[in-house]
Amino acid sequence: MKIRIETDLVLVLTLLASSTCSGFYLPGLAPVSFCEEGKGGDADCESHIQLYVNRLDSVESVLPYEYDGFDFCKDDKETRPSENLGQVLFGERIETSPYKFLFKKDEKCKKLCTKTYVKDKTDDKKLLDFIKRGMQLNYQHHWIVDNMPVTWCYDVEDSQKYCNPGFPIGCLVTAEGRAKDACVINSDFNKKNMFYIFNHVDIRISYHSGENEGWMGARLVAATLEPKSIKHANDESPTCDGPPMTIPAEADSDVKITYTYSVTFQQNNNIKWASRWDYILVSMPHTNIQWFSNTRNQACCAKAEYGETLITLIIFPACIMNSLVIVLFLSGMVAMIMLRTLHKDIARYNQVDQGDLIKVPPQGKSISYEDAQEESGWKQVHGDVFRPPRKGMLLSVFLGQGTQIFIMTFITLFLACLGFLSPANRGALMTCSVVLWVLLGTPAGYVSARLYKTFGGEKWKTNVLLTALLCPGIVFADFFLMNLILWVEGSSAAIPFGTLVAILALWFGISVPLTFIGAYFGFKKPAIEQPVRTNQIPRQIPEQSFFTKPVPGIVMGGILPFGCIFIQLFFILNSIWSHQMYYMFGFLFLVFIILLITCSEATILLCYFHLCAEDYHWWWRSFLTSGFTAIYLFVYAVHYFFSKLQIVGAASTILYFGYTGIMVLIFFLFTGTIGFFACFWFVNKIYSVVKVD
Repeated sequence: MKIRIETDLVLVLTLLASSTCSGFYLPGLAPVSFCEEGKGGDADCESHIQLYVNRLDSVESVLPYEYDGFDFCKDDKETRPSENLGQVLFGERIETSPYKFLFKKDEKCKKLCTKTYVKDKTDDKKLLDFIKRGMQLNYQHHWIVDNMPVTWCYDVEDSQKYCNPGFPIGCLVTAEGRAKDACVINSDFNKKNMFYIFNHVDIRISYHSGENEGWMGARLVAATLEPKSIKHANDESPTCDGPPMTIPAEADSDVKITYTYSVTFQQNNNIKWASRWDYILVSMPHTNIQWFSNTRNQACCAKAEYGETLITLIIFPACIMNSLVIVLFLSGMVAMIMLRTLHKDIARYNQVDQGDLIKVPPQGKSISYEDAQEESGWKQVHGDVFRPPRKGMLLSVFLGQGTQIFIMTFITLFLACLGFLSPANRGALMTCSVVLWVLLGTPAGYVSARLYKTFGGEKWKTNVLLTALLCPGIVFADFFLMNLILWVEGSSAAIPFGTLVAILALWFGISVPLTFIGAYFGFKKPAIEQPVRTNQIPRQIPEQSFFTKPVPGIVMGGILPFGCIFIQLFFILNSIWSHQMYYMFGFLFLVFIILLITCSEATILLCYFHLCAEDYHWWWRSFLTSGFTAIYLFVYAVHYFFSKLQIVGAASTILYFGYTGIMVLIFFLFTGTIGFFACFWFVNKIYSVVKVD
């Protein structure tokens, strides 16, 4: 009964947390109606169905390749739909394919083309070797019908069904007889040192008919396929019967591959068009999170009682709830300690000014002025706490960029929760982020200039230029080097020269001028007024204990924020490097809020301890304390690379760590800015309520 109640509670909270994401479906995307050829009448519907092909990628390589990079059957009248900036940056290359269907017209074993590779021709050998390399690294096709992925659904452990939005080119049985990847699905794939290519697909398209619902035609709600390897006895009139199509690892004769397909249509009015992605999303592979054994037990109970499709809705939010409960508990503890301690400190300091003896309730014990000062010493550094930091120029630049990233992240996640940036809107997430970053140059310039002026800086031109160019320049340089590697490797992820020019135009034509405008208004504003005056002679900082020294405090400060995000981080890294769809933006936004709270609280707490130890160098420390979370992010990314990924090759390894470096820098600026402004508010607040002579 207890497990049942806990499971029900998790389900209810899941629906509440994700309600903003499912309030309405994919704004801006309209359904397309299909009719049988010649039976559409005056209805606005189509009869021809075009299958599109996207890039091919692999979990063993960071290098995606275009469909045309492999020697598959090609469309005679190939066209490419327009791609947004996000799709180009992610390396998506969508184009038409020779797979063309008529609605509700079934086809059986229809031939597409035959490819022949002569062993003595160098070009043919290169093409065949490239296909073999693709099978060896388990490269996956990604096909699209009506803006919906064509999925390969198969059973996995515990009788669960997983719908993969891609399927492999083929597979390999090694010289030792070990079946790799997809070769384990068929016992006929048993010849040693042999490749098996999937040259036939059985496609099934499901549609929702509007005949009894007041609208004409039908809408496609699912597209699945089953890849097969078939050696056709007659290449001109294939029957799709025969043994698997094999390609020797060491080809000693000519190779001929005939590609075929079958397609069937079936009506399924149980699936609505607005929820046609659900069967893909709920079947995403579930990760065994070892730290939450109770959650896994709940998932098993839920499977027996509610069905398999709700397992994701149990595991995912339950992990978030565990983190949330821990964070809320720690937040309450921190808030209680800080409020009670600060209240006593402020009351004591304000009463000390009125006499040499004070009463500190509730003990009623008399305390001398010296005892009060010795017990808690953050007031003693009031004349130095607002002394401008060293390298104030660099700190103000980092804070300006961090503010830009923070606003960009907040707006992007908010729009994602509303459904605008769902997986069906390909590239929308990256496009939105880039456009927002470009348009948010004004807040970056304003914050950087205002803080630099507060620090007493006078080199405003240098400040503006560094704010506009330093961090974006580092990211662009890293990105450009990674792009050079992609160019050399011939990957589809290589950004075209025209797109690079467009990115530079956005940067220098829009972002930089907006940064200058923000800086202009920032420098026109007066410097931020501090609540206490700064002494001319710096106060000597006493000897610090180990835990109040800068480095240990900074290292400890990032632990709590990272502990709140590392579960979500696992799913995010899976979506990037394992090519899984990420769609739980409601939970991601919740984790974003938790991260803000924990970064702020951890930084404030450590800042208070350092001030009590009479160490007033808090400016950089507040930034680095929460910013150190990015170092833990990097360490986790290294662990993820060696323990979870199967990436091989020097180029893929360099690309992984190159892109990870960009992520770490952005996260460093983001978290550091949160910690700094939280600490800035805290320090101003406590010194503004204390009476200072």
